[in-house]
Amino acid sequence: MAAPSPPVATAVRPTVTEVRLSAFRTHRSAVFRLAPLTLIAGASGSGKTSVLQAYEALGGLAGGAPLGEVFADPESCVPEWAEADAQGRRGFRIGCTVDGPAGAVRLDVAVQAEPRLRIVGERLTCGGRVLLRTALRDPERSAVQAEWLTAGSVPVTRAPLPDDRLGTALLPLRVAGKTEGQLLVLAAAEQAVVALRSVFACDPRPWGMRRPVAADDGRLRRNCENLAGVLHRTRDQCARRYARLTAAARAGCRGEVAGLAVEQLPDGMLRALLDRGPGRAATPVERLGEGELRFLALALVLLTGPGVLAVDRAAEIPDAYQSLTVLADGFDRALDAGQARELVSLAAETAARGHVRLVGAVCDASFARGVEGVSVVDLVP
Repeated sequence: MAAPSPPVATAVRPTVTEVRLSAFRTHRSAVFRLAPLTLIAGASGSGKTSVLQAYEALGGLAGGAPLGEVFADPESCVPEWAEADAQGRRGFRIGCTVDGPAGAVRLDVAVQAEPRLRIVGERLTCGGRVLLRTALRDPERSAVQAEWLTAGSVPVTRAPLPDDRLGTALLPLRVAGKTEGQLLVLAAAEQAVVALRSVFACDPRPWGMRRPVAADDGRLRRNCENLAGVLHRTRDQCARRYARLTAAARAGCRGEVAGLAVEQLPDGMLRALLDRGPGRAATPVERLGEGELRFLALALVLLTGPGVLAVDRAAEIPDAYQSLTVLADGFDRALDAGQARELVSLAAETAARGHVRLVGAVCDASFARGVEGVSVVDLVP
C-alpha cells in the first residue's frame, strides 16, 4: 500500500474522498485516499482495476440498481483466501467515505456472494455516530433487519429492508425527517448517494469509434463509440470548450489539426473528421491510430461534463452541489508519454476548476510525476 494522500477539505459538493476494500478480490484492509485527480499505478495483477470496480459498484447501488445487476460475477469478487463459514457462505466487503456539508460520512457494505447473492450488512456513520445499521437475521427471508437513528421518543426505528438494494439509497423513502436524528440520517444518506451517483466509468474502444454512427441523443457512452454523434451535437453549443478540445487534438494527434468536424454520410450516418487546414483534405477518425482515438475520447470526456456524458445524476439536486467523477481504467493504454502527459495536464486543469474529478488506473505513472495537482498511489503486486 502507498502512503495516503493529504486529507481533502470538506467541500460544498459531496465528494468521495476514500475507497475501502476491506476484503475484495486481491485486497485486504486496503484504504485509498482520493484527491481531485488520482492515478492508481501498478503492474498487471496489482489490483488497480479492482479499486475502480468497487467504486463503480457503490455508485450503481447508490443509484438504486439491484445487487445482481451491479455484480454480474460476484464470485470473482470474493478473495481467494476467504474461507466459507459453517453454512458455506463467502463474500466480500467494500466501503467509502464521502466528505460534504454533513461532514465525513462513512458507508460500509458486506455482500454475500455464495451460496446466494445478497447484502448481509450495511453501516452508515457520521462523526462516529451510527446512523444506519443492517444485519441478516433470517437466512430464509429476502430481507435484512435495519435500524436507523430517530433520536426522538424512540431512539431508533427498526424495519426490514430488501437484501438486494442499498439501504442508504432507500432511506429518503422511509425516513420522515421530523426529529433531529432523522434529519441527520437524511442529510448523511443524501450526501453519500449524490456523491456516488455522480460517476462516469469510461474505457474508450477505438475499434468501435472507427465506425460511422447514427445521430442519437448525443450522450457519450462509456466506450465512446458514439464520439461523432456527441461532436455533432455539441460543436455549436460552447465555442470555448470546442476550441479547447481542438487545442487538445492538436497536441495529441499527428500532423496539423485546424479543427474537428462531423460529416453526414448519404445514409444519414455520422463520422468525425480532423480538419487539416485550408487546401488539405480532412482525415476521417477511422484512419487515426489507437492512441490518437483514445486521446480524443478522453479529452472529450474531460471537457464536456455531465450534460453530455451518459451518467445518472440526482436530478433533484442542483448542479452546484454535485461533482462528476470519471473512472478511467487503463487511462494510459495505447498512449505515448507525450499524449499521456498532455491528457493528465488537461485533467489537472479541469479538476482544479472543480468541474471533474478523475480516478485513473495506469501501469506506469512516470509521465504524471511532477504535474501539479496529480496524486499518485503506487500499488505493489
